[in-house]
Amino acid sequence: MSGERNIEIICVGNELLIGKTLNTNAHWLAKRITSLGLKVRRIIVVGDDLEEISSAIKESINRKPCFIIITGGLGPTFDDKTLEGVALGLGLKLQENKEALEMIRAKYERYVAEGRIRGYEMTPHRVKMARLPEGAKPLPNPVGTAPGVFLEYDGVKMVMLPGVPEEMKSIFDESVVPMMRKIAGNLTFYEVSLDVKNLPESELAPILDIVMHDNPYVYIKSHPKTSEKTSHLELHFSTTCEDSNTARQRIGRAVVQISEMIKKKGGTIKPVKG
Repeated sequence: MSGERNIEIICVGNELLIGKTLNTNAHWLAKRITSLGLKVRRIIVVGDDLEEISSAIKESINRKPCFIIITGGLGPTFDDKTLEGVALGLGLKLQENKEALEMIRAKYERYVAEGRIRGYEMTPHRVKMARLPEGAKPLPNPVGTAPGVFLEYDGVKMVMLPGVPEEMKSIFDESVVPMMRKIAGNLTFYEVSLDVKNLPESELAPILDIVMHDNPYVYIKSHPKTSEKTSHLELHFSTTCEDSNTARQRIGRAVVQISEMIKKKGGTIKPVKG
């Protein structure tokens, strides 16, 4: 996969590092991005710390991925430091963005109209959500208040998304997916899983070597379901190419070959549904 189709994800939040919150955003993003035919190369988690955020941004930019997706830390509270950290890492100023400010103002007016709040003021904490790195553009948030943020720097597209899963998913699907589809073109990701029993992973390993050698465009990964002693695991096959029929044929050949070899070893194999 060329570097032009590589993606890096940076998740910001102390709650992720101390184990209070499960990082479902990274899981969802990785699966969604992969389904578009692009490749997630790294997932990084940092705390709500300016130096940590800026350092992660610098390191990621230096690797020249196509996209950097950053989640968390866009809200109004003191520990929402993502935009400031990105600006610090790139040597940019934070500026009050008029378009972002109007998006936020419109949301609070809507909340008043819906009776969710009695009234509102554009307090410094609310205005804070509209202070973006210079050159950045706000992305509409259909679900919440804080806009997403898009910034292109040194040929790398950067997207900053809220940490609230519903907001993150909504902005990603509405604003980010169209950008990624342009890069992915006709790429198709195809995957199949098989359930294997009665064959220890250590005996499966040489079979995997042979099948992956004979099928260089297919990636096969074994996932033990229990201990080596009980001999139960899942085999996951995946490939990415520009034609869905070719993708299915590639996977089909690999599945047939490995199934025959596993059966000769006394193992049993069946498709995993879903």
